[in-house]
Amino acid sequence: MSNVATRFAPSPTGALHIGGVRTALFCWLYSKNKKGTFHLRIEDTDKERSKDEHKNQIIKSLKWIGIEHDGELYIQSTKINDHINVANELLKNGHAYRCYCSTEEIEDQKKRAIQKKLPYTYNRKCRELSESDTPKDIKPVVRFKSKIEGSSILKDLVQGDVEIDNITIEDFIILRNDGTPTYNLSATVDDHQMNMTHIIRGDDHKINTFKQIQIYLSMKWDLPSFAHIPLIHTLEGKKLSKRDNASTLDDYSKIGIMPDALRNYLLRLGWSYKDKEIFTLKESIEYFNLEGIGKSPSKLDMSRILSMNEHYIKNINEDELYDHLVQYCELYKKKIPSEKENKIKPSLIFLKNKAKTLEDIYDNSKYIIFDEVNFDKEDLKLINDKAKKIITAFEIKFSVLTDLSKDTLEPIVNELIKENETNFKGVGQPLRVALTGSKFGPGIYDIIISLGKNEVKKRLENKILIQD
Repeated sequence: MSNVATRFAPSPTGALHIGGVRTALFCWLYSKNKKGTFHLRIEDTDKERSKDEHKNQIIKSLKWIGIEHDGELYIQSTKINDHINVANELLKNGHAYRCYCSTEEIEDQKKRAIQKKLPYTYNRKCRELSESDTPKDIKPVVRFKSKIEGSSILKDLVQGDVEIDNITIEDFIILRNDGTPTYNLSATVDDHQMNMTHIIRGDDHKINTFKQIQIYLSMKWDLPSFAHIPLIHTLEGKKLSKRDNASTLDDYSKIGIMPDALRNYLLRLGWSYKDKEIFTLKESIEYFNLEGIGKSPSKLDMSRILSMNEHYIKNINEDELYDHLVQYCELYKKKIPSEKENKIKPSLIFLKNKAKTLEDIYDNSKYIIFDEVNFDKEDLKLINDKAKKIITAFEIKFSVLTDLSKDTLEPIVNELIKENETNFKGVGQPLRVALTGSKFGPGIYDIIISLGKNEVKKRLENKILIQD
């Protein structure tokens, strides 16, 4: 066998969704496992719906999750003449024919099929039409002459042997009446010309595969191997659609899902290797195989994505995590001032322990990123006279400290609890609001240590916090 070559072939008619990303990932991993090549083909022959912005989003999304294609980007629309030439060759060799049925005739056939509760297939009216009987005022489409007798068996690398009665495969259109090629023709010609050895895609393409195999055989081309991956479903068991949870990678990136975490989740979505759950990129390539892909649909579970992301956040070192946070803020929040690095980076040791996403880390570190405290209106109501008294007393006791640690801060807090006949919350909550603007966030000792003595003193001197 020649070197393994796979491809991912999205249409730039919309944003790339999570199901497509998983397909691309499986194609990429398989090729890398076999030390082959992975190619990206943009199927942009639908000129009305294809947009450059969608193409750019696809490329950006794949790169973000760690998938890089080999060789030049393949643009399908530049190969249309090749597709048309193959269609003409199929006509010449008797494997295709011109169909002159009007739109009205086709619609009537579809209505009759509906009435009989049968799936529509073209009735092959023009299949044996002689040249002398062809209408002169109708622009024909070109249909492939599908097999009628017997059955065909697809030796699927995931699904096993899949058999279909040939009569159920309609004489599908390969050229429209304006002369442009259709999907099944274009995809087949492209795969042949790109020397693809393995076509890995969703199992909703199985009928297309049977059609494309017939083109391969008619042209006497070598057949690639096919593998059809079960689709992704919602937790309710419905096919995942753009209206459900089929979010784009941008959607996950915006809430602070890390690319390694999402890639690991997608790898395990319908594929397994022993009882292993967490895979490095190197391990993903080393262990990936088609045998590990299940035959049943997988369910997209956001809670599992968050859990996987939480694992990565907690186990990554602070330097790497900080780099991720900086990039995240540059894209979706406010840029982190470079002078804040020395305060934020060591604070990640505790910030990451209460975070599932980069957004969580950002929200809990805003008190460090921004010098000005923006008080939550409802939380500010907690700063009553008793709270102001506690804050003032804390400031006095705090001012004499030369070292900031839990060991030096805890005795002060305990004294204030006793003096004010309250509990830890009664002291910690007002201090947290005073220093961060919110009653939610990291532990009070972590907040104080991360801010440093001068910044704490400055914030406690805010007029809002001082008793009249």
